Amino acid sequence: MKIRMQSVMCWTPRVLGIVFALFVSMFALDVFGEENGFWKTTIALLLHLIPTGVILVVLAIAWRWEWVGVIFFPALALWYLLAMWGRFRWPTYVVIAGPLFLIGFFFLGDWLYQARLRRRNTVESSA
Repeated sequence: MKIRMQSVMCWTPRVLGIVFALFVSMFALDVFGEENGFWKTTIALLLHLIPTGVILVVLAIAWRWEWVGVIFFPALALWYLLAMWGRFRWPTYVVIAGPLFLIGFFFLGDWLYQARLRRRNTVESSA
């Protein structure tokens, strides 16, 4: 049971981060519907993939240090809310910022769980 809980706590925020990055990447596909040339479409695609890149960089760092995910995923959600406020209806904010807050929450759970395991192992090894 201990190993299963450790796996769930470890992998949930990471898998959700990857799934969310893929979800955000889908919004970049709208550049193919425009009638631009190859280079303009390529540049537009790269610009639309910047949010995905940011998410993946934060996820890569948080993969090793959970506290980075605890801080930066909710920070990305807040940044999105502040930068985009008033442009869309409220479900859009829930769909984008909600998962970022949720991923940060799961990283918090993993971070606290890993800290508890480290404390327990330290106590057991010193006894």
